[in-house]
Amino acid sequence: MIGQDVIARFVALLGPKGVVTDAGDVEPWTHDWRGRYHGAAAAILAPASTQEVADTVRLAAELGIPLVPQGGNTSMVGGATPPADGSALILSLRRMNRIRSLSPQDNLAVCEAGVILSTLHEAAESAGRRFPLSLGAKGSATIGGLVSTNAGGTQVLRHGTMRALVEGIEAVLPDGSIFDGLDALKKDNRGYDIRQLLIGAEGTLGVVTAAALRLVPAIAARAVGWVGVATPAEALALLRLAESRLGDSVEGFEVIADDSLGHVLSHIPGTRCPIETRTPWHVLIEVDDADSGEPGPAERLEGALAEALEQGIAIDAAIAASEAQADAFWRLRESLSEAERAQGPALQYDISVPVARMPAFMLEAAAAAERAFPGTTASSFGHLGDGNVHFHVRAPRGTTDGPAWITAQGPAINAFVHDAVVAAGGSISAEHGIGQMKRAELGRLASPARLHALRAIKAAIDPQGLFNPGKLIPEPGEG
Repeated sequence: MIGQDVIARFVALLGPKGVVTDAGDVEPWTHDWRGRYHGAAAAILAPASTQEVADTVRLAAELGIPLVPQGGNTSMVGGATPPADGSALILSLRRMNRIRSLSPQDNLAVCEAGVILSTLHEAAESAGRRFPLSLGAKGSATIGGLVSTNAGGTQVLRHGTMRALVEGIEAVLPDGSIFDGLDALKKDNRGYDIRQLLIGAEGTLGVVTAAALRLVPAIAARAVGWVGVATPAEALALLRLAESRLGDSVEGFEVIADDSLGHVLSHIPGTRCPIETRTPWHVLIEVDDADSGEPGPAERLEGALAEALEQGIAIDAAIAASEAQADAFWRLRESLSEAERAQGPALQYDISVPVARMPAFMLEAAAAAERAFPGTTASSFGHLGDGNVHFHVRAPRGTTDGPAWITAQGPAINAFVHDAVVAAGGSISAEHGIGQMKRAELGRLASPARLHALRAIKAAIDPQGLFNPGKLIPEPGEG
């Protein structure tokens, strides 16, 4: 454990506001939001500026104290939870919450790491712009965490992941030096792209303190449709038709199995299926325009869906007649995780495979899992257009001890699903990261070249291994 003499040195450096030691205040930040990982920390360090982060990192390096960077603590894979032995301190970026600048002319916002995503959304909207990345945790997820995990969401199809939206980064490296890469240069050939190296590194190579983020014009008009289809293959055919008719105005394209929709309808009050026909699969599609020209998105979407019905790609379809109805369509999609949790214990996977292989994977992997683990049910939903779905294997009906079932069956089911993903040429983590949850599986399944590169980069930049220990990088022999 870290002694009070060490804590006193950080208090002298950051002042009383910069160090939290009360056990009641520290405890909520020592476990992940799902409650799967529990750690311990003697204190939370909360610097208020990039220079204070640099000073904190230098002192921690001098003392040999590991640091666990943390923003909103919304990691789905235990990526921001400190070790259980209390050997590390939490480095919170939440006090660094300024939007330093927002320029509609440059379509750029420079945000500190602690800025909450919904706060950026509101600021961009007030300037007639938007930041085109959204997710369920937008009210607590912070910019630093989103950059460090290369977050995705429902708008990746059109705008890409966080990696595509970051124009510049400011970060503190493990030696305490400040990497000032906020200039949004379109061309920069000075060797390795340090910015891209830090994106998705999960705090293992540097502490992101600020980011320059790309904005896009605000939505002038949108149309949201709900389409019933027979199979995921028909859903993909619908996407290709929509893209050919509507171009890059297709902002969202989500595919949902009917059993998953049924869970929402039975669990979430006030919800109903937007179409009269209950079909095996459903598609939520959004088309957005930045201008209010004619024909509008509703008319163009109506034409595309009419063609899909004529071709037999779609079985039934509806277009939201109002913004309230459009929000109700999206509420069905956004309630899926809550409704799935209410069905009982389940193992949940955030995976990707090449888009062309995804329709077959969604059906075949679910059927194979149910055969291999009798009594379970499996299904998936998510972002078909970018090859990323959330694949769930639910415990047999009547299972009362979820943790015991996960402990007993989890390793075998994890290996089964991940093996299927790799066999399909996919990734065991599409948008949630590796954290500590998937580290051993990455060690088991990644190629020797990938593992060598990950370990070599980590050793070169963080030779003491003090940044976010136990996350992302598998130890030799692990897995």
